[in-house]
Amino acid sequence: MSVSPPPPLLKRVPPGLWTGSVWFTAAVHPIVEYVVFPPRREYSLSYPRHGLDAFAAQALLALAFVLVVAGCALLRGRTSVAYGLVVAGTIVSTVAWRQDEIPPTQFLGVDVALGHVAATRSRRCSLVAAAGALGVLAGYLLLRQAAGDESGTSSEPYVALTVVIAWLIGNSAHQARAHTEELRTRAAAQAVTAERLRIAREMHDTVAHSIGIIALQAGAAARVVETQPAKAREAMLTVEKAGREALSGLRRMLGALRRADEDQDAADEDGEGGRAPLRPAAGLADVEQLAVATASAGVRVEVVWRGRRRPLPADVDLAAFRIIQESVTNVVRHSGADSCRVGVHYGEEELAIEVSDRGRGHGGTDTDTGYGLVGMRERSALMDGHFTAGPRPGGGFLVSVRLPLSTTTAAETTTGAR
Repeated sequence: MSVSPPPPLLKRVPPGLWTGSVWFTAAVHPIVEYVVFPPRREYSLSYPRHGLDAFAAQALLALAFVLVVAGCALLRGRTSVAYGLVVAGTIVSTVAWRQDEIPPTQFLGVDVALGHVAATRSRRCSLVAAAGALGVLAGYLLLRQAAGDESGTSSEPYVALTVVIAWLIGNSAHQARAHTEELRTRAAAQAVTAERLRIAREMHDTVAHSIGIIALQAGAAARVVETQPAKAREAMLTVEKAGREALSGLRRMLGALRRADEDQDAADEDGEGGRAPLRPAAGLADVEQLAVATASAGVRVEVVWRGRRRPLPADVDLAAFRIIQESVTNVVRHSGADSCRVGVHYGEEELAIEVSDRGRGHGGTDTDTGYGLVGMRERSALMDGHFTAGPRPGGGFLVSVRLPLSTTTAAETTTGAR
């Protein structure tokens, strides 16, 4: 079972820890600098040295710390409630110091929490959170103006700018995550569709040939069962053999589909008997056997090999065999011909396949109701090959395929075969 790598260190840090670190740094710094340390010439109007002498001020500051701690702890699970606690703790801290505005550094903790809200919650929820922060800043500004204490440059517009920036950063992260999830979902859907098409092609190519032979031999046996019992018996034996081959192909395919589960439980299955090992995938080495099986169905197959026969990449080898198998099946089922010719040419850069017959030439258009030509065309396209199929000028039908060969891949395959 594959184990996903851990996320980056910065992403492993809980969002509450980021918020708490910023907020408590901004809250503790003035206490240490202006209250704990000995008096200096510098002093602060926002943090007077005797500002926390009253018990009520100390209690309010302690309450602010408790609210922010609770908000940081809940920020990942109950984001909206946690954000409200952080804002409330920030307001209470200003009341404890008797401040008529929120210091910009103190509000950075709220900005961090807002960025998390925008990144993890819906846009509507994050906009409400941002509006709440801007409303708090506007409230402080209006209260000072109403009390007639407004003098100098207000800090609220600059703090409001940090709120907007925090929301934009969080919203961008939310959009990036949503886009990534959409791409992942789309890729998974495409993978499922591709796998379904692959299974459909494999099922069609594996079963159609055997079922075609079974149908022809069963019909022949039914016609001669009374007049020629020996030939009827021979035909039924061919039906039995073709049926076993089709069943074996289905079992092999189902086994391949369940290979992941079998690998996971390999230790348990090694001690159990009766489980047949998976056979190697079909390839051009099985063409001669295909010709023998087709001849028993009444269609003689002439196989012509040209070029230097050598191991091919597994996917090209399988695709080439399946295309030949489907083409021969179409000859048996649709052409009415008693023979066909299969040509396989091993070139330096491509593998050329031609399957021709002198039959009726049925099934040469894309509007054919079967899936044989579609499957062959798809297999060729997956290999970046060239596929043509259609009636021949002199009569009959021709399937021509050219599959490119990768020299590097072929060499690797040859090395692996040794």
